[in-house]
Amino acid sequence: MNLGAVILLTVLSHTGFVGSRMVVSLYALNQQASPFTVGALLSLYALLPMLLAVAAGRLIDRVGVVRPMAWAGSALVAGIALPGVWPSLDALFVAATAIGLAFMVYHVALNHTVGTMGTPADRAVNFSWFALGFSVGGFCGPLLTGFAIDALGHRAAFVLLATFPAAGLCALYLTRHRLPVRHAQHAETAERRVVDLLREPRLRAAFVASGLLATGWDLYTFVIPIYGSSVGLSASTIGIVMGSFAAATFTVRLVMPVLARRRVREWTVVALALAISGAAYSMFPLFTQVPMLMALSFLLGIGLGCAQPMIMSLLYAASPAGRQGEVVGVRTTMLNASHTFLPLAFGALGAALGMGPVFWSMSLLLVSGSAFVHSRQQRAS
Repeated sequence: MNLGAVILLTVLSHTGFVGSRMVVSLYALNQQASPFTVGALLSLYALLPMLLAVAAGRLIDRVGVVRPMAWAGSALVAGIALPGVWPSLDALFVAATAIGLAFMVYHVALNHTVGTMGTPADRAVNFSWFALGFSVGGFCGPLLTGFAIDALGHRAAFVLLATFPAAGLCALYLTRHRLPVRHAQHAETAERRVVDLLREPRLRAAFVASGLLATGWDLYTFVIPIYGSSVGLSASTIGIVMGSFAAATFTVRLVMPVLARRRVREWTVVALALAISGAAYSMFPLFTQVPMLMALSFLLGIGLGCAQPMIMSLLYAASPAGRQGEVVGVRTTMLNASHTFLPLAFGALGAALGMGPVFWSMSLLLVSGSAFVHSRQQRAS
């Protein structure tokens, strides 16, 4: 499978997914929803993925990626388009659930595909290029969504975003014969227990670091629309602020293939990423000016963006043979557990005390995670 084709599928699906999170938040706020309700909506993006990601990973190990991606792509299109056809808060709850489940399957399949490419020495480089696709989608989604809302309204924004995964379905059809089929014969017969994966020290440490980084990323998409609305920013301005985050992830990931080829230590990059991200979060409540919010978003994007390729390389290298899809599923389950409960917790905290404590709590988690990773690196050296 050509890596460029995988990146194209990533851009198209992720643009629709990230844009949907923004428009769901802003449309709910437009309908006078509270921060807690917005948090509940975003939690639904992660509820079914939390429960079903391991099963999805095992399915992909067994049957390959084409059929799961086809069904997931169709559900992603339907979920994003639904509130454009049925504009109501009820539709947002249904859409958030469907979009989250569909994108989870798509995401696990794409990661599995990249992991099968090339040699182990190429893996960090391939994941770095693959991560660029997420950065492009993360930039285009909020930016297009913000301008579409201001120019055309929320309903049109939902319909526009649905066209991206629809184009992805066409691209998937054209490249279906080059996608991986079943991964390994013995993966079906051996006893497979998730607890065995969690007992592996290398996997466990990577899961913890990955969860913290993904929580920081997920919280950003939750708090910035709320915080921006509370300080009087328009939808397009919020989109520009969030676009600077995505631009930073794209910029840093352009550099990551070079660093990966020079064999920079993965855990060093992860520890630095957590520290930078924690510092950025601590400063958000101190500013309301758009240039400073863009600068802090860019700094946060640098921190969170540089670590994901290294995390995926670490996970894939530590995965037992024939269980790579399952390992990605376990990681996805852990991430979505935090995505399910943290928006509810932070939404309640924001409703009670304001957004400042939300930013500072996340900062503390990330800085603590950096210390954990640093101590693990010292033990390993």
